[in-house]
Amino acid sequence: MPPIAPTRAATGADLRQSILDEARRLLIDVGYPKLSMRKIADGVGCSATSIYLHFESKDTLIHALIGEGMRSLFGALQAADPAGDPVGRLAALSRAYVDFGLDNPELYEVMFQLHPERMARFPAEDYRRARRNLDLFEDVLASGAEASVLDAEPTPEVAAHALWTSLHGLVSLRLAERIDVRLAADAFTDAALARTVRAFRA
Repeated sequence: MPPIAPTRAATGADLRQSILDEARRLLIDVGYPKLSMRKIADGVGCSATSIYLHFESKDTLIHALIGEGMRSLFGALQAADPAGDPVGRLAALSRAYVDFGLDNPELYEVMFQLHPERMARFPAEDYRRARRNLDLFEDVLASGAEASVLDAEPTPEVAAHALWTSLHGLVSLRLAERIDVRLAADAFTDAALARTVRAFRA
């Protein structure tokens, strides 16, 4: 995908978003070790100094990308979360998570599959905001356990992490195109999601 470059007159929020978009693209293309503010600036069409006005370091920029993705995921999960039946809610949230990952492959890779060796620790405040995504699953598992329709053993927190492991595995295999080519991808996804939710039925 070619760089998404703003005009050189772009400033403020527009320039900040263009920097994020180009950084995300470059992370996928060249990886964390080879990512530089100079490469981002060249792709955007601005000076490296302009980038530092928005992000104090490469790690700060990557943290902003991760935070952007986590907020987008939270919005998608909230929009898909129906009221009422915990089983229905769990199925809807699980589908929304997988759809988000498949629809946003570059963003998902930055959020969950980037493995830099020496990146600064993700800020605690940003982590708490990101944790809201898992909290949604934990909450529906807890309410389902109270209604005796979902199995949240040994605790809703552990069950939510186990569920996330299954959903992340599904998204990762689909994005990496590691599913047997004899299987219809969408039908496989539907079956995998149905089995995942069924595994948590009480």
